[in-house]
Amino acid sequence: MSKNIELMEQIGERIRNIRNELKMNKESLARALGVTGQFLGVVESGRSNISYDKLKKLCDISGYSADYILFGRNNEIISETKKGLEEFSNEQIQDACEIISKIAVFMKNNKESFENDEQQN
Repeated sequence: MSKNIELMEQIGERIRNIRNELKMNKESLARALGVTGQFLGVVESGRSNISYDKLKKLCDISGYSADYILFGRNNEIISETKKGLEEFSNEQIQDACEIISKIAVFMKNNKESFENDEQQN
């Protein structure tokens, strides 16, 4: 199965789950989004995508982010991280970001070095 089809199916499943969580039938959510119930069914089955403006409406109606609907990323992680960072000063956060950036460069270089070693063997 292609990654695009798999992604469309995952998006459709998340939209269906959101609709069920909102206790809405296909027709009522479709009407709120400005599409037909039949089209929403096609989207939920992963055979089509909704447009950006319909995605925004769905975000507004449901309170879920586009990031969650499209990629399944959990919004709570972002808010929990922000809450956790409140106890640190901006300077401490900036220092930590610099350290993380250096670690990322180190890891990337090591991965490239490892891959080069593997290719030579």
